[in-house]
Amino acid sequence: MVASGFMTDETHLHRHADAPQPRWCSCAVPDDVEAERRSGLSRRGFLTGVSAASALAAAGWVATNPEPAAAAAGGIGKSVTITIMGSSDIHSHAVNWDYYTDAAYSDKAGNVVGLSRVSSVVNQIRADRGRDRTLLFDAGDTIQGTPLGFYYATVDPITKTGAIHPMAAQMNAIGYDAVALGNHEFNYGLDFLDTWIKQMNAPVLGANAVHAGTTVPAYTPYTIKTLNPKGAKPIRVGVLGLTNPGIVIWDKANVSGKLEVLDIVETARRWVPVIRAQGVDVLVVSVHSGDSGTSSYGTDLPNENAAALLAEQVPGIDAILFGHAHKDIPQRFVTNASTGQQVVLSEPMCWGQRLSVFDIELQQVKGQWTVVSKKATNVNTNTVQDDPALVSVVQAQHDAVVAYVNKPVATSTEELSAAESCWKDTAILDYINKVQVDTVTAAIAGTPEASLPIVSIAAPFNRAATFPAGQVTIRDVAGLYIYDNTLMASVLTGAQIKDYLEYSAKYFQQVAPGAPVNPAAWTNAGLTPDYNYDQFSGVSYDVDISQPQGSRIANLSWAGAPIAADQKFVVAVNNYRQSGGGGFPHIATAPVIYNAQVAIREAIVAYASAAGKINPADFHVVNWQLTRAGVPVF
Repeated sequence: MVASGFMTDETHLHRHADAPQPRWCSCAVPDDVEAERRSGLSRRGFLTGVSAASALAAAGWVATNPEPAAAAAGGIGKSVTITIMGSSDIHSHAVNWDYYTDAAYSDKAGNVVGLSRVSSVVNQIRADRGRDRTLLFDAGDTIQGTPLGFYYATVDPITKTGAIHPMAAQMNAIGYDAVALGNHEFNYGLDFLDTWIKQMNAPVLGANAVHAGTTVPAYTPYTIKTLNPKGAKPIRVGVLGLTNPGIVIWDKANVSGKLEVLDIVETARRWVPVIRAQGVDVLVVSVHSGDSGTSSYGTDLPNENAAALLAEQVPGIDAILFGHAHKDIPQRFVTNASTGQQVVLSEPMCWGQRLSVFDIELQQVKGQWTVVSKKATNVNTNTVQDDPALVSVVQAQHDAVVAYVNKPVATSTEELSAAESCWKDTAILDYINKVQVDTVTAAIAGTPEASLPIVSIAAPFNRAATFPAGQVTIRDVAGLYIYDNTLMASVLTGAQIKDYLEYSAKYFQQVAPGAPVNPAAWTNAGLTPDYNYDQFSGVSYDVDISQPQGSRIANLSWAGAPIAADQKFVVAVNNYRQSGGGGFPHIATAPVIYNAQVAIREAIVAYASAAGKINPADFHVVNWQLTRAGVPVF
């Protein structure tokens, strides 16, 4: 409960699996969930409570004095506007810092990042509107994404040290009222996630993340906050948290057999009436899902980006804070098909670059609050400075990470750049493949698969990545391999590798043989991201971009000879791809022969440190090229 008395909360929770069979407090639940609860199913720990942020003055928000609880025309009743603020996809950006460049974050649009900037906007809005009329939610992807998140999960893990996670410390200091689970919350395993949840003062919500084989939520499904605006009747705000079904693919190793993630729309259809039945005046959904209605993984799982479908298909929702797509969508209205009511949606740009602000006006009608208008906008956090209180909360942890990433690991004989890695075979991506091949080779020595050719897959994650000539640091490696993937190895046939490469080659536009050479304009066909353009080492091939998709791979060979369809290869691959991320053919069902949970970034650091030198003459082999009608582009 907030110390000011402006707000109370009812968090609908459960306890840890090893605790006595819990009660669902005083809350109602759907009948199917209640039936399974009574069957004795275990559950993960639900938490309660929320802390207030310190009331600091901050610049950057145009003050609008909160209106008094005004009497409406015709004597219907008083009118009050409440403000709901929302962040999403913070991705462990605590302060305005780029660990890869070792400098304050900067981009061409003048954006800034970090919860410290978000806090300054939140403080000003609270001061303007009043703490008795404001709430603050988040739509997920909080604890992973920068070296800060990686460091406190793997290098100096909070699960061993007992330290407070920097994102928990900041969110507690700001005073979040509820936080939804994002898919990246599951990257470091369920035990790590549980530790972070325990450290959070705000309830962490995820109604559709359920115990495997059940509909029983493994995390808090929703919470109800009661605002007490001065001179007016209390206002009860329910918030339902939903996360992304893709978790069961992207973090299969962490959740398989333990958790399932149910359909976003169907889960909301089950829970919204339950929350409404408890007399809430406003119902908000915080969902880690984009609004496009599309999925990156086909139709085997429920829709990945279902926020707009949720608004259209589930009655009883007033506003939706959504995320996952890393887009800046200040306001979108969707008409509910059943009620004809308008639902307002907003997605704040990722990393703390924007804060969504919903204004919801309520009016008393026959003694009850009724929503009469709603709107949303996004506030750019570059209009304020870092909240010094929030910087101080994580200063020591931030400094430790800066020192860590600036440690030298090796010396490079020349500069290696990823700038052209999306259309040329570059040495810097070959270095990733070299590390992966050598790691897998050593690991499978003495096994039956050791006699097979070993090849590797890598993708251009970051076109700005560079190994400078001379000293190479951990941050240089982190800038090259920006994801927290682990290394695996599977067995594919020659025919399967051909299919895989054809799928990868859809990344390119179809380009006429005589068209001007402009490779930067040829990439990202069909909005395919760079990280879904996989390149093989160890086999040779051409990518003929003058041909239609599906007919582009030519001259596929190994050791100078064409590859037979049934020839077997050991393929070094990251866990995201092996789990089905990106929808590449065959790899998700291929036999796995190596999975030691070795972080690829750490493997690169260890490999470079052991060698002391990075010399492209030792590993760079141009084994693939772009062609048009059989003629090399470069």
